[in-house]
Amino acid sequence: MLFDKSAGARFHLGALIVDHLGSTVRLFRPGGLAVALALVAGVTATTSAVAEGTKTVSYRGYQVTVPADWPVVDLTADPTACVRLDQPAVYLGRSTSQAKCPAHLVGRSSGLILEPLTTNTPSSDGLLRRTVTDAGVLATAYYAPGAERAASDVLATGRVVTKTPSARVAAPAAVTPSVVATGNFAGNGFDACTAPPQSTMDAWRPAYQGIGIYISGGLRACAQPNLTPDWVTTNASKGWQFLLIDVGYQAPCTTYKSRMSSVASTALVQGRNAAINAVAAAQALGFAQRSAIYTDLEPYDSTAACKAAVLSYVSGWTQELNSRGYLGGAYVNATRGGPDLVSGYASTAYTRPDNIWMAQWNRTPGTMSIPATYWSNHQRVHQYDSVSETNGGVTMSIDKDYLNLTAPPPPVSSFTVTGGVAAATLRWTKPANVTLGQIMVRSAVGSTPPPLPTSGTAVYNGGASLFTQTGLSNSASYAYRVWVKDSKGKIGPGVDVQLVGSKATIGASAASIMYTQAVTLSTAVSRMDGVKLAGVPAVLYAKAKNASKWSTVGSFTTDANGIASTSQKPAVSTYYMWGYNGGGAVLGTRSTAPLVQVHPALSAYLTPGAIKLGASTLLYGYLNPAHAGTTAYLQRRSGTTWVAVTTGKLTTNGKYAFSIKPTVRGTYTYRVVWLADADHQGTQTASKVLTVS
Repeated sequence: MLFDKSAGARFHLGALIVDHLGSTVRLFRPGGLAVALALVAGVTATTSAVAEGTKTVSYRGYQVTVPADWPVVDLTADPTACVRLDQPAVYLGRSTSQAKCPAHLVGRSSGLILEPLTTNTPSSDGLLRRTVTDAGVLATAYYAPGAERAASDVLATGRVVTKTPSARVAAPAAVTPSVVATGNFAGNGFDACTAPPQSTMDAWRPAYQGIGIYISGGLRACAQPNLTPDWVTTNASKGWQFLLIDVGYQAPCTTYKSRMSSVASTALVQGRNAAINAVAAAQALGFAQRSAIYTDLEPYDSTAACKAAVLSYVSGWTQELNSRGYLGGAYVNATRGGPDLVSGYASTAYTRPDNIWMAQWNRTPGTMSIPATYWSNHQRVHQYDSVSETNGGVTMSIDKDYLNLTAPPPPVSSFTVTGGVAAATLRWTKPANVTLGQIMVRSAVGSTPPPLPTSGTAVYNGGASLFTQTGLSNSASYAYRVWVKDSKGKIGPGVDVQLVGSKATIGASAASIMYTQAVTLSTAVSRMDGVKLAGVPAVLYAKAKNASKWSTVGSFTTDANGIASTSQKPAVSTYYMWGYNGGGAVLGTRSTAPLVQVHPALSAYLTPGAIKLGASTLLYGYLNPAHAGTTAYLQRRSGTTWVAVTTGKLTTNGKYAFSIKPTVRGTYTYRVVWLADADHQGTQTASKVLTVS
């Protein structure tokens, strides 16, 4: 893994100069500038210079034009040749034999692999693939960071000259991640540039139990023909433990072309994105949550800015892996990179990696120059030597490692939520065979759960299997995540559940009605994501205007559109409110509570309606409901206003009576007013006209 050659070392293959560590690719040829332009800019060059600077390579009826100085390696003739992506070459065929690769290579050049087509393998970071079905060929152009266009241009020259009938190409089989890397293991391991064939794994098993494999990253320098989901499950069943390695962005103070940003905030995002790609690669191979993935940080000479960038990158890497249920590990050199991670161990500005893998070639397994209290909870891997070793008659160049690792606990199962009114009941099943520290539940408003145990809102910490959270907001949705923390302090993958909020509208056919009249009250009940809640009970609640407690009017089932309605005849002014009490993973809700005013019926009779001067008439009527003993007000209109005339008390049956005897001839307009009380809206009679002659 550790590449100690000069960062400026280059392979010079005639016309092609390529920095094998992933530095800038420069195509130049004396008298052949047109070729360089064709490769870099995608121009189809047909001059003699192109013919002089390129050559045609044929494989199984497929021809492609490549730079003339790219060596061609036939893997059928030489099955142990190392397919090195850090050197320009054309590799023909596919060999799963034990390759003669150096133990540690990092970097990427440009080249081509032509092999039999068996599955539709997608492109990945630094590998641009084309399926040539007519020839039964899979063409893979590997390239240094930033040189994807040139790789695409090489593939664009390919053509089929002889069609080869081939079986139907299968899509990659779906993989259910099930292998945890690494489990609980303290012992010997090694890492090699390319995953060995099964025969080598079996031959080496008595001496070793752990192996580091390169699963992703744009600077991964060796091809991985053996690294398949079947290889993983087979070796997991035989007791092998795995160290997963991603070779991506390097420190900004190196000469690698693929460097993380020197701006710390940007490096943080780059670390997150690298983790996303690494998880996808791990899952495609069958590695499940609780697995650790290590970002390979090659040696660098640190500065303050470089250190900030590296620690930010590792923070983003670790945070993103943790949010997806994986552990974030970092591989560093003991003296050129390691001190930065050690110095940032206790810093609150950064998220330290869960595991540390340190290259310190002191040939003393497990002895590393880091404080004993740092990464002390079975979180260490020590790379202590680089050798050529033979086991079971098979020789490999390896880096020797000592592993002291344990996996985090498994997650809870059967995590559910049942919504109520402003409350939710959470249930889970604790994992078996775990010495529990605590169950941790956190929440966030909306549909995205808290990614980490330090984010969101704390809901519960304890050892139970059930908890009811109260005080939830009306018509809000909540996302929960629960983690298991074991007695050693390791935290397992989070498990999520969604509580969808709901809302209920309320509509009233009138805001004010006369006593004994009816009002229609309706509601539409739906989830906050727009789904109508059909066939659920919508409960109507009522509260008199002067009351303090709500009472249940009745429960009504919503129709296919989530609508329910009812007709009510309130005796007094009343607040109404619709509610849905929740169910399943839906939070209950309450509508707003409008007031429906009720005003009494107030009749008026004037007998007679015309009198002689000096005579009198009677204005009387009834208030329903009676409101005995309350006051009725007689008013007369004067111009545009009403003036008080007299008052009277209502009898037990709500009757009032006023004797009217005007002293001047004319026309008079009267009305009777009853003022509102705690139960009813105020009311008045229709105007009554009296003529005095």
